[in-house]
Amino acid sequence: MHNTEEVKETAVLVAVQTQKQTAEQTKEYLDELAFLADTSQINTLYTFTQKLEKPDTRTYVGKGKMQDIIAFVVDNDVDMVIFDDDLSPVQIRNIETEFAKFQHEVKILDRSLLILNIFAMRAKTVQAKTQVELAQQQYILPRLTRMWTHLSKQRGGVGMRGPGEKELETDRRIANDRIVFLKEKLKQIDKQAFTQRKNRDRMVRVSLVGYTNVGKSTLMRRLAKAEVFAENKLFATVDATVRKVTFETIPFLLSDTVGFIRKLPTMLIESFKSTLDEVREADILLHVVDISHPNYEEHIEVVNSTLAEIGAADKPTILVFNKIDLFSTEEIVINDWEIGSGDEPVNQQMRIQRVTEFLKNSYMNHPQPQTVFISAEQKENIEELRSTILTAVKEKHIQIFPNWLNETHYSVEEVEEE
Repeated sequence: MHNTEEVKETAVLVAVQTQKQTAEQTKEYLDELAFLADTSQINTLYTFTQKLEKPDTRTYVGKGKMQDIIAFVVDNDVDMVIFDDDLSPVQIRNIETEFAKFQHEVKILDRSLLILNIFAMRAKTVQAKTQVELAQQQYILPRLTRMWTHLSKQRGGVGMRGPGEKELETDRRIANDRIVFLKEKLKQIDKQAFTQRKNRDRMVRVSLVGYTNVGKSTLMRRLAKAEVFAENKLFATVDATVRKVTFETIPFLLSDTVGFIRKLPTMLIESFKSTLDEVREADILLHVVDISHPNYEEHIEVVNSTLAEIGAADKPTILVFNKIDLFSTEEIVINDWEIGSGDEPVNQQMRIQRVTEFLKNSYMNHPQPQTVFISAEQKENIEELRSTILTAVKEKHIQIFPNWLNETHYSVEEVEEE
């Protein structure tokens, strides 16, 4: 009998705390990196941090810290070392040279390669798979010398999925040819997608955007009342999903696309621009935020900067603060009643109501962009969000159909992309 259970690979995480970030921020970045690793079925054993003005150009961290990392990796037979920033080909080669002195085989990954691996796992459609492979090829191209040296001893697993598995694609000429081919293939796919989107021009288009794992897909299920894949993992959604939704006889298209994340690889943004056309061509954006996350304000900034990068920063936006049921209430006092303290059990419904009241009276509730506080998982305040969306959709809808009150039929069929 053979054990067919998949064995998780192990890793240590490495980050540099620069002068531009605090110790708390560095810890939060490493927690996110660990979540990325867990999404890739990697077990994190330990994390290393070092304070530097900027990452060392030779080995990312200093010589002493590198020796500490090597000692831990060798002693615990760790499979890989994952760095929280992109590594240059020179840094990768130097780090591998340091490990080679101890005759220990280990895979060196950076944040971009880890994210690319997750995208490769999640991609289901031809378009998404082509976009991911293009991003992989563009990542590999300047690192061909490193990939070449690894080919004879690759064991598979994370970081080696997709184009990294094929020896021929490590050749620079073939890699360039492949990139040209994939770009041409995407152009053809984009033409088909453009034709599909053009057929929807007479419908209001609403797009869900936000940081990864904030609950966009769950909210999509609540609003569209349709089965959409949702999971407590980063980048659960890679492929664009579009549903036709009708509120009070007014139909509109609701789309859910890939979530954003800090340090999102540039080549991914480039290759996924066609998928992000759903966002760029939307009439209204629902910017979903995980209000229970301690750094949700930074997440908002990351999303806004990414929207600006793809040319969608000036869209009418509804700010949707999600997961109010998980919002920390240790210091909230409303009407002389402290939430979350004492020995008496707290009624969940009452708790959410009072948290909502507190948030609506806080600085987070502002008119521009319009703000709604919900819990998609617990179905709290969904009707308020529906009403807010309906008002915005009506305003846009009447621009398309000035006589819409007299219309009773719509010719657009239900749209579904998965």
